[in-house]
Amino acid sequence: MGSGIAAHLANIGIPSVLLDIVSDKEENRNHLSESAIQKLFKQKPAPLASKQNEALITAGNLEDDLDKLAEADWIIEVIVERLDVKKSIFELVDAHRKKGSIVSSNTSGISINAMKEGRSDDFKKHFLGTHFFNPPRYLKLLEVIPTDETDPNVTAYMKSFGENVLGKGVVLAKDTPNFIANRIGTYGLLKTMHVMNEMNLSPGEVDSVTGPLIGRPKSATFRTLDVVGLDTFIHVAKNVYDQTTGAEQAVFDVPDVLIRMRENGWIGAKAGQGFFKKEGKAILELDSQTMEYGERKRMKAASIELAKQQKGASKWKTLVYAKDEAGQFLWNMLAPMLLYSAQLTGEIADDIVSIDQAMKWGFGWNDGPFEIWDKIGLKESVEKMEAEGQTIPEWVKELDGPFYQNSQYYDPASKSYKPMPQDEKSIYLRKGTTIIKENSGARLHDIGDGVALLQFTSPNNAIGMDIIQMINASIDEVEKNYKALVIGNQGKNFCVGANLAMILMTAQDDDMWEIDMTVKHFQQAMMKIKYSSKPVVAAPFGMTLGGGTEVCLPAAHIQAAHETYMGLVEVGVGLIPGGGGNKELYIRHLNQMAEGVDYDLQAVANKVFETIAMANVSTSAAEARDNHFLYHSDGISVNQDHLLYDAKKAALHLADRGYTAPARKKIPVTGETGYATLLLGAQSMHASGFISDHDLTIAKKLAWVIAGGNVPFGTNVDEEYLLELEREAFLQLAAMPRTQQRMQHMLVKGKPLRN
Repeated sequence: MGSGIAAHLANIGIPSVLLDIVSDKEENRNHLSESAIQKLFKQKPAPLASKQNEALITAGNLEDDLDKLAEADWIIEVIVERLDVKKSIFELVDAHRKKGSIVSSNTSGISINAMKEGRSDDFKKHFLGTHFFNPPRYLKLLEVIPTDETDPNVTAYMKSFGENVLGKGVVLAKDTPNFIANRIGTYGLLKTMHVMNEMNLSPGEVDSVTGPLIGRPKSATFRTLDVVGLDTFIHVAKNVYDQTTGAEQAVFDVPDVLIRMRENGWIGAKAGQGFFKKEGKAILELDSQTMEYGERKRMKAASIELAKQQKGASKWKTLVYAKDEAGQFLWNMLAPMLLYSAQLTGEIADDIVSIDQAMKWGFGWNDGPFEIWDKIGLKESVEKMEAEGQTIPEWVKELDGPFYQNSQYYDPASKSYKPMPQDEKSIYLRKGTTIIKENSGARLHDIGDGVALLQFTSPNNAIGMDIIQMINASIDEVEKNYKALVIGNQGKNFCVGANLAMILMTAQDDDMWEIDMTVKHFQQAMMKIKYSSKPVVAAPFGMTLGGGTEVCLPAAHIQAAHETYMGLVEVGVGLIPGGGGNKELYIRHLNQMAEGVDYDLQAVANKVFETIAMANVSTSAAEARDNHFLYHSDGISVNQDHLLYDAKKAALHLADRGYTAPARKKIPVTGETGYATLLLGAQSMHASGFISDHDLTIAKKLAWVIAGGNVPFGTNVDEEYLLELEREAFLQLAAMPRTQQRMQHMLVKGKPLRN
């Protein structure tokens, strides 16, 4: 965990020193910390956004490098979860730290107040808990836990620093066992196990209804437990058990099956087996009665199938009030968790918003407990709970309305509604007065200060003619009436490409003229983005693939979220990029060559060809920059909630300094000799069995486009010429049966076909 936090700091440019104990088995006294750094390169998902970031982490040890503590502005303790050991470390830290440096513990639940006992006054003023969730790079939640002596300015600073620099969703938690997210999450998981045993269900059946069906991650319940590790989970549960009493304590009494699994070493993914075990391609589940593995089961119920067709409150009500097995299980699992969250309000956090945010940011839930409660209906659910003899907190019984309404939340302490906390750097796209124009696939919003924002709204934000038309209309509107345009949205992903189903159906109808016109319109829209008289800023995040990347590449500036996965992946469906992506990536490579210095044009063509032919996708915005999808001048937003704000700011900066459209320039290409070189490499890969026959066909078309066709090496060509080559190759591939098979397979199976 310590190296993971160091990696997250490195990803945002903050250097750190990783100190561990001196190894007694190695001549290298920094062996443990150096090993931890090296393991960062092997972990999945990758803790480092770019391998180059490792240079910002320095290895050391707690004997030879104590002087480095005096240089640190922030000292984070991430050691074994034992109070006595932590206190001894803080005694050491207090003796060597500089006055005013912030010290924090990353404990998952040990008392922060107990850790500061015996420390200096300056230490106590600058000490608090900063609980990162694992893995630190990917999980958004950061719980900040001040003590009764923490300077309020330090608490406020760490909250701001966490949000604006670390990119986290910060909640202020109280110094109670396991704080907010682990307290409720552990309770909910243990209650789920109790209900599973009462209803004689299996881990597979439970996971089939506690994942995406109810707005939670695919890992659901028991797969999540396997990933976390049973040893870690048992420790977290015991921490609450030791500090509670009565009925609450009974819930945190770890079931015997977990103890037996730990004794067997079946502690989850890191041991190769837990509640699930993989044998070949099959995933088996554990029978807690026999302690043997068998075929994984899935729950089947009418309510599940009906709920899959619904959204929001209707979906939740269909599930939890159903009389079938799924409904009974979900109600019996959910109701105690909702009541527990209400009982702890005021004890673990000051407000319901913090509890909801902690569960969403820490556990990946779409809705927090009180948001879920609103969706299933407070009055209806309380009546059912009371009929079952459950105890309802008085403040919930007295509540005459939902927990949230009109951008306000209910505060039990004052018995009134309060305005929702507002982050000035968060821009929320909602239907309303901000819409300038819209069609079936996109909306153009006025986001203030003379900036318009184009939001894709089609299913999966897939690009079709509706979005292409709106791109054209948006730029026309902005050139007349606005300073700049931002292209962004707040969906699950920025854009995963073109409307593949439309392309496949049109190709199967042999209507190549229609595809030709669509691709041509897409190319023209991308050129309109590039040569707009007003700056266009793209704000990609998440999956930004194929056409999504093509929308970004011609923009005047790209402001990418830290977790942006960019790539031109069309070869996976038997095509090549058709919206100018080949050309734009090639130009980006050329533009990053040192001015006035000779460079190898063929090497540039080779790199672009390899990136597209191998469908390389960046694993972060930093890697997208390494792969030339981003310029070094493009921006990266660590906090995705601030992405549109940052993009708007960048757009205004360009506009206010007198932005002008780029001049049209001719592009040097490698021509016939370059094509031959690219083709030779592809044929070699085919001969070695690395690529298939159709892969080779696609590679030939791509090589022809990248090389610039049948011209001499070094010929300067214009963009329209390259777009014509690209469109021609795209159409030829789309007409091929093997490409259509690949498109069909992707649409049906959701993964590439190699044919």
